Formats: sequence, structure tokens, C-alpha cells
Amino acid sequence: MTLANTAAFLRSPRTPFEVGPAEMPAPAADEVVVRVRAVAVNPLDWVVQGTGRMTYRWLTHPAVLGTDVAGEVVAVGSAVTRLAVGDRVVGLATGTDKGRDPRHEGAFQTHTALLERLTTVIPDDLSFEQAAVLPLGVSTAACALFQERHLGLRLPRSAADAGGAVSDAGGPAAREREVVVVWGGSTSVGMNAVQLATAAGYDVVSTASAANAETVKGLGATHVYDYRDPEVVDKLVAVIAGRTVAGAVAIGLGSTEACIRLLARTGGSRLALLSTPVSLAEVADVSTGRPLVPNALPTFARLGLATARSLLAARQAKVVARFVWGSSLRDDDLGEQLWGGIVPRGLADGSLRAVPEALVAGEGLGAIQGAVDRQRAGVSARKLVVLL
Repeated sequence: MTLANTAAFLRSPRTPFEVGPAEMPAPAADEVVVRVRAVAVNPLDWVVQGTGRMTYRWLTHPAVLGTDVAGEVVAVGSAVTRLAVGDRVVGLATGTDKGRDPRHEGAFQTHTALLERLTTVIPDDLSFEQAAVLPLGVSTAACALFQERHLGLRLPRSAADAGGAVSDAGGPAAREREVVVVWGGSTSVGMNAVQLATAAGYDVVSTASAANAETVKGLGATHVYDYRDPEVVDKLVAVIAGRTVAGAVAIGLGSTEACIRLLARTGGSRLALLSTPVSLAEVADVSTGRPLVPNALPTFARLGLATARSLLAARQAKVVARFVWGSSLRDDDLGEQLWGGIVPRGLADGSLRAVPEALVAGEGLGAIQGAVDRQRAGVSARKLVVLL
């Protein structure tokens, strides 16, 4: 049977996605081709669509965006050993990265190529739509926590070995466990960071809105405080007092400055940065019809100045702060460790859940643009998914 492929193309920067026929990908030796059943939408998608000329200058057009894929394997490369035709899988597509092919391995198409080392089989009881929320969130969280250039934490063991989170921050047993701070625990990356750090044997303290605090605690955080509380840093410092802080993960506007103050007061020295200090949501809105240049120049000027100030503040506080690139694990051992071991083992033994909860935004490639626009407008503690 001859398979046909269709994609939602970004024909040029700052234009809406257009659905049309696409070339069927053929797997390289270390790749699988997947019949995509569900894709999730991330902030990265509207950033690339709306600011590509300034942020993703290497991207060639027409491009197929998207990173989060769940579906069925329909072809395998000659060097593939873990996966087989017919497997239900989830994986990270990295086509928009520099040096990659955005048409060969973009998510927003009915068939795409995925690297085996960034793909894994999913349990029978995990739906495609829920599995699709996982790839970029868990990959970015893993980079922040486990890559040596960021927090450099030890990797998770099995749930049985790692043990549960210690809820008594003042007790003797708790004091033996290092603390990881996840600022923005109800985001996609934050939820996965809470799970992974807990599975690795750390106690996690976090922030979230009051409405999402119990969700974050349910993933393993010992304490969750409202990030809007003007005393939130003081409260986190108090609960951490006397313990070793392995590092912090900063997610969301204002998180960098707050985490620097927190680490300076608790003796922590490592900070993984996940968010820009200035929102790009307004300038990335392609529906306005306004050109990126010169309209976005003031925003990018503020972004540059705010970033420089934050990094200077970190240096003065003796905190090593670096931005995380969520797909960089493709090129180091962490990619295989995460997707070949931690993720499948965690999904099987329950120490890792596919989070956040999927929110289906539509069906078919024609629903991609609406889902991207909806994501840019803001979604809390859930992840938008399109069924294919």
C-alpha cells in the first residue's frame, strides 16, 4: 500500500499555516517513520511562526513546525533496534533545530520521521492524545535537571529505589535529601521537572497558582506556594532553611529574578533558565498583519537589556545561570538515557505520568493554527492537543 503524506506548512515567516500534500519521509538508519495520531502545541510553535526572522534565522521555508508526536511506527531505519513497525510510540521531533530538516521531521504532518533515541513505546492504556503532551516538556525538564551545564543532578532510578517524597521538611530524613526548586510547577516543563527530580531522590519545593497547587503536590512537590504572594521567596527560604539546595529551575515571567534572590539566601549556585524575561506573545501574533521589523524592535531591545541585567545579577550572587535548549539532549547521552530508559520505565511503573492533562483543541491539520493561537493567548495546567 502506498502511503500519502499531508502537512500544515509554514510557507514563510509570519504567515498562517497552510495544509497541503507533502513528501513522504523515508527513515534514515537511526530513524523511524510514524503515522501521527496526535500532536501537542507549545509556546515554541508561535515563537517560531511569529518571530522566526529574528529568533530562528536558519529555518528554511516551507517548514513543518511542531515537536510533540504520538502515533504508530510504519517504517524503521536499518540501525533501529528498540522499535518495530506497529509500535505505539511517542517522541520528540527536532526539525526546527539548526542543521535539521523541518520538513522531514516536523510534527505537524500525518507522517513524520523521529530519531529512535528520542522515541519510546507507550503503554496500551495511554491514549495518543495524552501521550502527545510529553515530549518537549519532559525533554526540556531533563536537560535542566540532569545536563552538567545546568543543575547536573543524578538520574532517576526506579520508583521502588528512589522512594517517595519526604513531606516533613524539618525532619531528620528530609534533611538528608537535597532540595530542588521548581518555579512554575504547573507549566508543562515544571510538572515534568517536579516528577523527574522526585524520582531522582530529591525533595522539590515549587510555585504555582493556588488553583494548581494540589496538582503540583500530586506530582511529588513537598511544598507549593503561590507565585503571586509577595512573600513567596521568604516562605521558600524558610522551608528550605538548613538544607542543601541542588539548584533551581526558573519558568515564567519574573522567575529568574525571584530564583536568584532565593538561591543567594539559601546557598544554591545553579539556575536553569526556561523563560525570556520579556513576553514575545504580542509581537508573535501573526493575525495583526504588522511586519516584525520595525514593530518588534522595542520588545527585543527590552528583552536584551532585561536578559543582561538578570545574568549580571546572577553573577553578582555567585549563581551560574544558563538558558536551557530542550532538544539539546539529542546530541548527548541524556537523549538515550531519557527516552530509552527513564521515560518508558517511569510510564510503566507509575513514577512518571504524561502531564499536563491533554485538552483537545480540534481534529485535523486545519486545526493547528487555531490551537497555536489559543496557546499564545494562554493555557493553565493543561496542554493543547490536535488529533490527526
